[in-house]
Amino acid sequence: MKVLIADDSAASRIMLRGALLQWGYEVVVAENGAQAWEILAQPDAPPMAILDWVMPYMTGPEVCHRVREKRREPYTYIILLTSKESKEETVEGLEAGADDYVVKPFNRHELQVRLRAGKRIIDLQMDLLRAREELRERANKDLLTMLPNRPAIASMLEQELARCHRDRRTVGVILLDVDHFKKINDTHGHFAGDAVLRETAARLRGNMRPYDQVGRYGGEEFLVVLPNCELEQAAHQAERMRTKLQSSAMMIDGVEVRVSASFGVTVSDGSERDPEVFVRVADEALYRAKASGRNCVVSLRLPQSTHAFAQPEVGSNA
Repeated sequence: MKVLIADDSAASRIMLRGALLQWGYEVVVAENGAQAWEILAQPDAPPMAILDWVMPYMTGPEVCHRVREKRREPYTYIILLTSKESKEETVEGLEAGADDYVVKPFNRHELQVRLRAGKRIIDLQMDLLRAREELRERANKDLLTMLPNRPAIASMLEQELARCHRDRRTVGVILLDVDHFKKINDTHGHFAGDAVLRETAARLRGNMRPYDQVGRYGGEEFLVVLPNCELEQAAHQAERMRTKLQSSAMMIDGVEVRVSASFGVTVSDGSERDPEVFVRVADEALYRAKASGRNCVVSLRLPQSTHAFAQPEVGSNA
């Protein structure tokens, strides 16, 4: 674990550094309070710090106060080195944000024990942060396909529309539905249906640009967000996905299952920012694709009125 040592005394820095290296810590050194604050303000700051109370430019308690004001994560565990022995002065340091203190000249064993206690707290916090991130990721993921779930992909669409409006760019939307999915479940079972959805997700992901997004929008529906994409390009991308899905059978428990999907496509020119409008237009295009016999792509431009839909711009059938 990396530890910052901040002390204006060269002799004290040498003693501290030698002890910490012997105990297996990685050491970063600062010669005054200003240097200590500069190091601790960095995104990759050491998670632990030993600060002398009295230093040029900024005292140890002042550095503590600034660190706590920043409220950064992960937490920085701070030990003050002090020659002050009155309870009032010790309380002052702890109120400034220090977690512990050691009286100078420091006792090596005492400092080692206090560092060990700080390391346990830092390790525990890192475990909690990892658990929080895992929960956050699980909350945004569809656990079957490991794609973003409906709220997550809807949020991505909303963000792209805001960016599209701000930067005057386009964003394409594809809504697709696996054809005859109920028949797949009825014929091969629900485990096979789940496997089809997972393989569909993998094939969609494998036919996208790195910055495109795809999420599971419903039972067998997927929503694709295509930043900086005109309607013709979005339709072409949908056609590539359609071809990839139906070009080869999926092997499900040793059985070949042929899968196709219907695609509805629309695009924003930056004038409309409501994501529900885009999904509604894409859904209308998807409905027309199904009505045309499925396994095809239908594109619609955004209507002038949200109560009426334009005629198809692009369509293709297998």
